[in-house]
Amino acid sequence: MVGPSVSAMKQWHDELGVFDLETTGVDVRNSRIVSAHVGVLDARGAVIERLDWLVDPGVPIPPGATAVHGITDERVRAEGRAAPEAVREIVAALHTLLSRGIPIVAYNAPYDLSLLEHEARRHGVPSLDDPAPIIDPLVIDKAVDKYRRGKRTLEFTAGHYGVQLLDAHDAGADAIAAGRVAQAIARAYPTELGIDAAELHRLQVRWCREQAEDFQAYMRRVKDPAFVAEGTWPCR
Repeated sequence: MVGPSVSAMKQWHDELGVFDLETTGVDVRNSRIVSAHVGVLDARGAVIERLDWLVDPGVPIPPGATAVHGITDERVRAEGRAAPEAVREIVAALHTLLSRGIPIVAYNAPYDLSLLEHEARRHGVPSLDDPAPIIDPLVIDKAVDKYRRGKRTLEFTAGHYGVQLLDAHDAGADAIAAGRVAQAIARAYPTELGIDAAELHRLQVRWCREQAEDFQAYMRRVKDPAFVAEGTWPCR
């Protein structure tokens, strides 16, 4: 009996979890979650599952953060979930996807996953504990198209791969766009990325370390001889 062809076998990008946070700031140790999205995309990039949270962080949202994502203190106080409950549910949703064997896409994963880890500790919630497999389109794009000029933000990278991002800095819009970017990169580089999710996770650990080393060398050469770039992935 002849088995299924390679092309007929399920690939890592045929079903993807997607995850994004909007927060009070950029410091992963001290910033708080104000909104979150966890969803699932099918092979066409259509949303087939989604969960969304608006979270009362329990601290004031800085005006600069509100200017980015549009979420105000008044709104989270009136409509937001209590942070301990929301964090517990977000962690549980991600854990469920991983237990189902669904890779999770997070653009610039060390930011979202590390911040979630610190929030979990803050509220006494068991953490994800070395989540895998994680798919980070930022790391992958830098690896497969190393010398492309221009910004590598989600908005610019989505545009490069022909993915619409209609409401940037909305957790749901960003998460879904990141998942579709991951799928677009997989289609653009089938030889380099035609591997399973576990192997791709391991490669990203190496790629992120190498990218940080290259950036550190560049910064020490042109700006600050003592500059240090952090290359740990996907959590820091």
